[in-house]
Parts: sequence; C-alpha cells; structure tokens
Amino acid sequence: MGEGESVRALITGGAGYIGSTVAAACLDSGIDVVVLDSLATGHREFALGDAFYEGDFADTRLLDRIYDEHPDISVVVHCAADIVVPDSVADPLGYYDNNVAKTIAMVRHLRGRGAVRVVFSSSASIYLAEDGSGVDESAPIVPGSPYAATKAMVERILADAAHAGQLRAIALRYFNPIGAEPRMRTGLQTHTPSHVLGRLISAWRSGEPFTVTGTDWPTRDGSGLRDFIHVWDLARAHVDAIRRFDVVTGDGHPYRAINVGAGTGTTVRELVAAFAAVVGEAPQVVDGPRRPGDSAGGYAVVDAAWTLLGWRAELDVAQGIRDSLAWSDRFAAMDLDAAR
Repeated sequence: MGEGESVRALITGGAGYIGSTVAAACLDSGIDVVVLDSLATGHREFALGDAFYEGDFADTRLLDRIYDEHPDISVVVHCAADIVVPDSVADPLGYYDNNVAKTIAMVRHLRGRGAVRVVFSSSASIYLAEDGSGVDESAPIVPGSPYAATKAMVERILADAAHAGQLRAIALRYFNPIGAEPRMRTGLQTHTPSHVLGRLISAWRSGEPFTVTGTDWPTRDGSGLRDFIHVWDLARAHVDAIRRFDVVTGDGHPYRAINVGAGTGTTVRELVAAFAAVVGEAPQVVDGPRRPGDSAGGYAVVDAAWTLLGWRAELDVAQGIRDSLAWSDRFAAMDLDAAR
C-alpha cells in the first residue's frame, strides 16, 4: 500500500474515541473506511466512513458479512478493547476475555478471509515506567495492571503469528491521548472520563477540587508523569502506518512495535498549570493516594516513529486542553448517553 493507492480499512471499535478519530484521519487522507463497533461505549453518530456494522468484533458471521460486502478491505485497524485500568483490576477475567481471547478469535477467522495486515492499538502502559523517564521500544515490558497485560499479550500473539508467517502487524503503542478531532466531528464519548485531563475538566466545571492521585512518585514534582499526545496526531500515525505498512513490515520484519507519543513528559501538576493558563484561572487541587494499577509513568522516545513512519507529533498540550474543553461542551449538548 502506498501514496495514491486505493485502500480500504476495517476499523474495529471505530465508533469510539480513538477509532472514530482514526476513521476521520483516514477519510481525510483518501483511505476508505468500514466501521465495526458494538456501541457498548461508542455512539453510532460518530461512526464515520463508507459503512457501519454494529456487533462484536469476534462475531464470525458478522465478520464474514463484512468481508462478503467489502472484499477489497486491505488492512484491519484493531481499536476495540476495554480500557479502564481500575475496572481491569476489579474484573481481570472480563478484560482477558474481551481484549485477548476475542482478538485471537477475530484474527484467526480473518486470516481465512485473506486478512493478513493488522494495525493494533497497543499501549505504553505495558512499559515498566518507574521513574518518569523516556522509554523506547526496547524498554522492559512489565505491565502494571490487567488492562496493560492484555495489550502486552496481544502484542506477543501478533508477533509470534507474524514470525510464523501467518500475518503481518504493526503495534502502535499509544501514550496518553487528549483533545478531539479538530473539526469537532468526534471526540471522547463519556460524561464521566477516567483519564486525568477528563477528570480535571469535570472537577473544574463542577467547582469540585481536582485530586492528584499519588504525590510520592519518583518524578520532578512527585506527581505522575505522562506523555500527552493529541488524539489527532495519534490518528495521523495510523494513516502513516497504513500507507507505509508493506514497507515497514517488509525486509524480514513482519512485526513492528512503534511508540506513538509527543516525545515529552508532563507531570500532573504541570498539566494543572497548563490548564490554568488555558482557562484563565487556577482550579482547586487536593492531594490523594495512588490508584490501583497506576505507575509513575514515562514519555515516549519516538525515533522509530520518525524513521519508520515519517511521523512526529505536531500539536501541544495546550491545544489538547483547548480541544478537549470545546468537545466537552459539544458532547454535553448532544446528551447522547441519556438517549441510550
């Protein structure tokens, strides 16, 4: 697959936050999109593309229908997953079933339909990330939660299958997405976000204090450190992975793992300061204990993304905050959760 070549991608979880933004970026770049989503957390309104199918990504009859109706699908972008770290700690069996077992079932079935290109939504949470330092793709894989373990497991499965000649795969290791699609076509689809910027926005809007969860991490100010990447930059990385897939996975490298982050670290306290600069006032802040499954964090070393994909982040944390605020207003006005 290359520039100017007709490409059609199947995006699992394509109605959710990441998947729908990836779909928007694909469409803008001339890549045709078919979306598959159960709508357990995503919304039909944000399923962009040529066709939408509602259902489970491991439903083999549905997968057959999709490939019967779109035999020109050339790559699967697998975004569908359960993603909330504390929930994974409370229900590890559910997370292993949905994120790992169903992925195996999907990939095995799609191989029979000739689907051998997979772009997998992985996570930087698989890294040890003990001290807020930079991590490259060779860093130790030590998942700190069942959620992170599911991502590491799927990566290993795809790598083993790729080296056995059964498929080719690119795992994009996401750091911490923020923001929304710049034209406000899609964004985070919950009124009660669990990630740090979402919680900060919710606290600020309600007048409640924002809790810094963990203040004794080995970082420069004691709060956790994250690499906040604008979701549009993240989506662009998928487009580059699709366009360069055959080159990146060629020459004896049927499996690649690539960090996708801004390449800089921002502590939670620094995020609060950036937020205050954007909104023009300092939010209330209180200190709290660490959450189960949390870590000090780290930031992405992104040399491989530039070398292999020709990609680097372009949007900063302030833009991510502005877009998150704008999307929060838009999503609240839509009141889609109440209509479920």
